Amino acid sequence: MTHSRTVELEGHIIDSGMLQQAMGIVMDLDGNFNVEAFDVGVHKEDESYCRMEIYADDAVTLQEIVHELHQIGANLTDPVDAKLVAAPADQVVPKGFYSTTNHPTQVRYEGEWIEVENIEMDCAIVVEPGSASEQNSEGSGDVVEAADGGPRAYTKVLNAIEAGDLVVTDEAGIRVDPPERPRDSSGPFGFMQGGVSSERPSESLIRQVAEALVETKETGGKVLVVAGPALIHAGAADDLARLVREGFVDMISAGNGFATHDIERGLYGTSLGMDMETMEHPRKGHKHHIYTISEVIRAGGIAEAVDEGLVDSGIMYECVQNDVPYVLAGSIRDDGPLPDTITDAVEAQNAIREQAHEADMVLMLSTLLHSVAVGNCLSSTTKVVCVDINPATVTQLLDRGSSQAIGMVTDIGTFVPSLADEVLAEE
Repeated sequence: MTHSRTVELEGHIIDSGMLQQAMGIVMDLDGNFNVEAFDVGVHKEDESYCRMEIYADDAVTLQEIVHELHQIGANLTDPVDAKLVAAPADQVVPKGFYSTTNHPTQVRYEGEWIEVENIEMDCAIVVEPGSASEQNSEGSGDVVEAADGGPRAYTKVLNAIEAGDLVVTDEAGIRVDPPERPRDSSGPFGFMQGGVSSERPSESLIRQVAEALVETKETGGKVLVVAGPALIHAGAADDLARLVREGFVDMISAGNGFATHDIERGLYGTSLGMDMETMEHPRKGHKHHIYTISEVIRAGGIAEAVDEGLVDSGIMYECVQNDVPYVLAGSIRDDGPLPDTITDAVEAQNAIREQAHEADMVLMLSTLLHSVAVGNCLSSTTKVVCVDINPATVTQLLDRGSSQAIGMVTDIGTFVPSLADEVLAEE
């Protein structure tokens, strides 16, 4: 017996490779397809449309194909409501639950398409029913904003699921809308087509990243900086501090090492024991970071150390002085750690997630693990620039599913000072 479902693809599906990718998925998973309708946009601005029926020998294979097609934005044509199943216990999702992408998503509930709030990858979708009087009884198919008392749909990580939560299962009643990169150089990020490169002219790219950052701030957006200790070691701390001081950084996500070496530099002039002026290792310099942690612990925390005058310069100083919130997520290898470091992994994830959901633009600066952690929490509509001297950092971020990220393979010690100069010159 043959099983089938019909899907449709809309947008710039030809030049973006989406149509080819969809056909490849069907064939790679031992399915077949029949194109029922295909309308090709003839101008650069025109969108194309394709409707095709997917066949498979069994229901399990068909479900796997449909799931993979959903990940790239192919949606089922039948306008049925999403299937909701109550979670059987805390932190336990129903079998066959829908695992989200990081693309804008809607679910259909009682004839309405509802936008999924706080979309991010690898989550479940929970629907909260609203009062009948608030809902659209005509089922027009229009996407509606959840009003007070109306139905809501939002993501939850698995460890936040509560018994009785109505969790979306299967792919029916779900629409995914992957954003597309522009086909020309239009838009603030049109220059960043092509993924990762170390060969494009850095000065030109840095200038355009600066323009995008300034535009984000001018339009009321928020900028999140994800930074690693390499930024301090490379001598770029003063320049990031300038950006914080001048209001171009709204949030910082980092680790214990980043904050420690930033403060160490202010107290001892060293970073991880190396003199930042002479590039030499002074006697007992290797102990400076642990001395730094000890002094901050004695003060009661970073803000307290700033208040008492112990810390009077650097990135963390500027964050405290300018009310820029920061999340320091701990790891098993941390020394100390600083009192501000969140050592509970789930608590740290939730703090990072809160920042990520507020961000409109993210700069990821020489930190693999924190970049991937933040990238996992971002919607695909968030602008992301990842900079690292190691191309593996950028490619791993892309491989994890942050398809909207673009990468620059360059020295962070060159990038951040140049970026700060360009941004402040824009004022």
